This record gives sequence, C-alpha cells and structure tokens, in this order.
Amino acid sequence: MHYRKRCKRAIGLLEFGLGCRSYVGVALAFAFISEGLAQLKMYTPEQRIEFTSAWEGERFLDGRPKVDESILERMKSVSAEEAWAVLYRDGGFRDHFEGGWKEFNSSPDRMVGRVVTALFLPTRPDVREVVDAQGKAEGRSGTGHNSWVIDTLQPGDVLVVDMSGYNFLGDRLATSVFAKSQNGIVIEGGIRDLSGIQKMDGFKGYVRSFHPSAITRGGVRNTMLMGINVPIRIGDTTVMPGDIVLGDPEGLMFIPPQLAEKVVETAEDVQRRDEWSHLMLEKGVYTPGQLDTTWTDEIEADFARWVETQK
Repeated sequence: MHYRKRCKRAIGLLEFGLGCRSYVGVALAFAFISEGLAQLKMYTPEQRIEFTSAWEGERFLDGRPKVDESILERMKSVSAEEAWAVLYRDGGFRDHFEGGWKEFNSSPDRMVGRVVTALFLPTRPDVREVVDAQGKAEGRSGTGHNSWVIDTLQPGDVLVVDMSGYNFLGDRLATSVFAKSQNGIVIEGGIRDLSGIQKMDGFKGYVRSFHPSAITRGGVRNTMLMGINVPIRIGDTTVMPGDIVLGDPEGLMFIPPQLAEKVVETAEDVQRRDEWSHLMLEKGVYTPGQLDTTWTDEIEADFARWVETQK
C-alpha cells in the first residue's frame, strides 16, 4: 500500500507526530514512542513526505527518505567538487556546501550518512514547560532534550544539529551517538570533553567551536528542543531529514536524496575519465589541449574501449 495512505489514520493521534500505523489504542501509540518513532509536533510523517516528495524511494516509518546502503557506500569516494557540480548544474541547488568547520577525529575516510535533523532554540520558559511536559507524558528518558534526539538514531545516520551556537554534547553522549549510529555528527554549535571524544576511534564530526561548559555557554537549560527531523539551517544551507551528508576535507555537502544516485554515477564517470586522461597524457597518446576540452568522437570511442577492459 502507498506510504501516504498507510499514514493517514495515524496522523494527529498524539501531541507529537508518530510513526505510521493504524490506530488500535493508546497503548499501541505509546509503543511507537518506545521504538523512538515519535517526533516533536512541528512535522507529521505525512508532512515530511510532502516536503521531500521529489524522493520516490523507500522511507523510514516517520517519513524520512531512506537512500540505499549501496549508494551511501559508493558516495564515500565522491569529492565535494564532484557532488557540487551535479547539485548546481542539474538540480539548481546552489547553497548546499558549507565550509569553515572545526573537524575532530579527522581521517582519510569521508563521513557519509542519512541526515537526522534536530532544531534547538534559546530557552523561553513558557515554551520549555510545554516541551518538558509533553516529553514526560510520552515517557521520554530524562530531561535532557539532546538525549531525546540521540534516542532516535539508527545505524548509518548522521545527526545534524542546529544548536543556536551552544554546546550539544560531551564524551558520554558522544559515546551514545556513536553506539547507535556507528557514524558521525554535525553541530551548528559546539562540543565539550574533546579530550575524551578524541579517544573514540571512528567517531568523527564537524563543529563550530569547543567550550568546557555543559549543554550551554556558561549555564544550564539555555536551549530547548523544538523539532526532530524538521527542516533546519546549517550556515547558508537548508537541510532536510533524509538528505545525505558528505564530509570532505573542504567541508560538508548536503545532498538531496533524489540526487544521491546521480551524484555517485556522475562522480564515478568523472573519476574514470580522469584516470584514463592521466594515462593517455603519460603515454603521449593525446595532448593536454585535446583532453582539456569537449572530447571528439574518436577520443570518446577510445575511452569507451578502455572502460570495457576495466570491467
């Protein structure tokens, strides 16, 4: 059955948007919460589908696009330049690269994963009371809003947080993020306990700053969670749940899911052409002038024959 039809009866059952199944009672609704499917009531699953409707593939229960694992694995060889060319030229996405990060636990391997978004705002007491009360009613663990987000992570996810510049986590919560996702993190804000986090082999991330304070700059509860898997702003980029984040030495690309496969295929073709061009230049078969322009039919045919020999 089409996903949108399956969701209809579940939309609006609780004060939070829930994962999609038919309503058979309050107990079942709260079972969804225990599975980590409930989301703050900024976007319902149906709204997530609507705002990511260009994606026609598989989705998670909460409506988030689910790009295939094979595409994510191939994406790890893609550079920021290769991805940017496809997004800019073929999709009209002009603001999907964001640089100027402080990268921790950097490695030659690129960070690639499906985005889980989280939106935090500076605390407003009356609003914070409502959020806390709803979290308590749903049986969420503890009072730390950052832990509520972490509880939703699945293997392969990359948590991307608009934190209004504040700290998001230290080494204990970083351990939880890595245990659940086996992937990294992006924070429009900062982290603490960097010494401890640096001991976590394989856990990498991109942040704006480091500071020894807890969740906030110099105080407690100065931020509040306002949405999970909702649109967020990272620098000059609008990031959607289910985007693919590509961590490159130059910065981050946020790739709409409907363009992920095209990015991979285009990048692989560019890489093959570069490899063959270098080989031809080393052998003196063609001149730089012949290869650094639109190729002739003869050159294209030579390249195609070489590709066949590589299979």
